[in-house]
Amino acid sequence: MAEINNVLLLAGDAVLYFTALAALLRARRRIGLGAFFCALGVMHFLETYLAGILYVALPFGIVTSPGSTVLFTGKLMMLLLLYIREDALVVRQPIYGLLFGNVLLFALAFVMHQHTLVPLTAGRAADFSFLDEMGALMVWGTAILFFDCIIIILLYERLRTWLGNYRWARLALCGAVVLSFDQVAFWTGLHMLTGAGVQVLIGGWIAKMGAVALYSGMAALYLKYFEWPLARRDTRRISDVFDMLTYRERYDDLLARTGCDALTGALDRHSLESYGRRAVETAAAVGRPLSLLLIDIDHFKAFNDRFGHAAGDKALKRIATEIMGAARLSDFTYRFGGEEFVVIADGVTGTEANALGERIRRAIAAAPAGDAEWKVTVSIGIASCAKDASGYDRLFEIADKRLYQAKAAGRNTVIGERGPNEPSVRLVKS
Repeated sequence: MAEINNVLLLAGDAVLYFTALAALLRARRRIGLGAFFCALGVMHFLETYLAGILYVALPFGIVTSPGSTVLFTGKLMMLLLLYIREDALVVRQPIYGLLFGNVLLFALAFVMHQHTLVPLTAGRAADFSFLDEMGALMVWGTAILFFDCIIIILLYERLRTWLGNYRWARLALCGAVVLSFDQVAFWTGLHMLTGAGVQVLIGGWIAKMGAVALYSGMAALYLKYFEWPLARRDTRRISDVFDMLTYRERYDDLLARTGCDALTGALDRHSLESYGRRAVETAAAVGRPLSLLLIDIDHFKAFNDRFGHAAGDKALKRIATEIMGAARLSDFTYRFGGEEFVVIADGVTGTEANALGERIRRAIAAAPAGDAEWKVTVSIGIASCAKDASGYDRLFEIADKRLYQAKAAGRNTVIGERGPNEPSVRLVKS
């Protein structure tokens, strides 16, 4: 009877944990993600403490800890949910924060050892051995979490090919695989520090599989009934492994909802009107930088007249490939018109957009000419939110004006916003 009661209590803990954190995640547009991250951080200490101290018995001889079964499993599934609704660049923030904080805790605990202590009352002495043990477990657990998150995001994306939009199956399968790896890795550290036996390894794994099934069901329901497609969030980027994990599924979803240009593979103009406008509005509303690059192929009409439209189509394909190759994974590339392309670079300031535009210009100018003996170049006009404008139409108008300035300046040129010590426009030309 006590074992059944423990199962029900663990399920109740999981429901309470998910409901509370999902509510914070749902409210992120109103109160920001800081509240969600802080709650995860507080739970991280409790989860490690329980995983090292408190274990309960379940039916069939299973022994597990609420710390690993409920709190750690829940944390990993919540981070996957955060990735699905935001991106990998956001997910890395709490992981890096936890890792840094735990290492700092470990370092400060070492310094505390050096103090000469004064007992407050009889029988109340600091237990430094316990503090050291918890610090080591927290650092070890967070290091494992780093790899857990990378693996679970990659698996979730990979399973899209096989399972499509069956979210519960994708969540459950990738959660089961990653938590199996995590259980072995964390138990190894726990065994070395506390002497935990094999029954903890096996019982914890069985309990985690049940928790994954429950969390996956709640996450699937949350995504279906309480979330909606949101514009991407971005910040000043740090180049790391998470960059490679970002935006692929979101990009595929956008292609499925709107469409891409059949010739070049870039997103089409309808997508630009739908996503681009929403991205600018969202960036302006939350104070996040965003840049729009308007790219035009120089003398393209003359190119078509001389070499024919078949050669022109090949040039368009090559240029679209060069643009998408030079841009970041998170930048969306659109074919706006016959020889014009637009890049929406969310989270990118004007100065960074100038560098991005120059990188695109150089890549196209340096690419092989192909069958046609003609050096293909582009001119680029750049406008940034909110320094130049806060609305999509005005932002596009400014980028278009700067594109014409680039043409007038001799083509094969990038013109963007001025820097703090620069003239009214910036000319970048080789």
